Amino acid sequence: MAHILVTGGAGFIGSHLVNRLLSRGDRVSIVDNFDDFYDTAVKRRNIEQALAHKDCRLYENDIRDASALESAWRREPIDVVVHLAARAGVRPSIKDPALYADVNVNGTVRMLEAARKSEAAGIDGLFAGDHVTFYGSGNDGLINLAAIAAVTERIQLMTSVYLLALRHPTPVALQCAMLDQLSAGRFTLGVGIGGEDANEWLACGIDPRTRGRRTDEALQIMRSLWTQEETTFDGKYYKLNQVLMQPKPIREEGVPVHIGGRSDAALRRAARYGDAWVAIWVSARRMREAREKIDEWAAEEGRDGAQIGLGLQLWYATDDDRDRARELLARRMQGFYRIPYERFERYSPAGRPEEIAEFLAPYVEAGCSHLNLLGVQSNQEEVVEAALAVKAALAKIVG
Repeated sequence: MAHILVTGGAGFIGSHLVNRLLSRGDRVSIVDNFDDFYDTAVKRRNIEQALAHKDCRLYENDIRDASALESAWRREPIDVVVHLAARAGVRPSIKDPALYADVNVNGTVRMLEAARKSEAAGIDGLFAGDHVTFYGSGNDGLINLAAIAAVTERIQLMTSVYLLALRHPTPVALQCAMLDQLSAGRFTLGVGIGGEDANEWLACGIDPRTRGRRTDEALQIMRSLWTQEETTFDGKYYKLNQVLMQPKPIREEGVPVHIGGRSDAALRRAARYGDAWVAIWVSARRMREAREKIDEWAAEEGRDGAQIGLGLQLWYATDDDRDRARELLARRMQGFYRIPYERFERYSPAGRPEEIAEFLAPYVEAGCSHLNLLGVQSNQEEVVEAALAVKAALAKIVG
């Protein structure tokens, strides 16, 4: 169950979308200023049914009002934004182009300010997940990061993880190269094979049993497209013949690739193709084992395992009241994965920032060099604050 913000949600298209999202179990926040370009009574009737739903909230605001938009973000973290709000009509836009530019351009910019504020607060990087239809919900990580890249200058950008095998590697290679150009070399492609919802793969015409082997072939193709003048590949799932691709990524070696997963297959994939391994739901002991296995398997591939980093992606929640933090985290994880929180609890801590840092310290001691903190808090500002507090507390422990 995602929390989705729909701007222009009282219009004809927006209201139908809102009703559809609510019917599939999402929480929806509507932003609409009920401009009189269209009959406001009609627009209010459009959303009567939606507003009667317990999971729907209306913000009657203009998208140019930054403080009003921020109030929607602060109330609860938003997973997806569907930005439909705009000033309509071609002929009226000719009569008053300044108004149309203000609404349609500046209003959109306000939606990206949350990313800019994260950079100003001292966050090292932002990562985006990726699904096409995970139990009905989708999110394209590359599109998310392209928008963020356009309004930031310093923070690192990463997909974690991108379900590469759901797509053909040639267009993805181009998208990644262009994102690397747009971000001035700040992009890292985190790749995983997912699989919790088999129907997601079937919906894209992919046999889920082939996702690992498809990923291996795709990674070889993309690295070649990024670094070679011409690519020819004859695999089981993909075949390319003398393919040329421009633009290339900024970095000569191509976009860095991090491999996500817990299995030995993921470790082998990192040893062969990755610049790092990103773990999730593993113990610190498994992190130490992973270091040894990656070093061994990388050597078999003629690579230096020491150059392949180790990372950890962590779901967590902070609060002085541990039970309250646990309840918030459990509700969010169960809603997303549709699996009881108890299955995750051992590796998904809740409590004060200092307690989260104490949980993380053994991983750092085991060789973990970067952390993707997936905080579940009451609002977006608290997500940033919690990450910075955990970072500060961890620095006091491990230096």
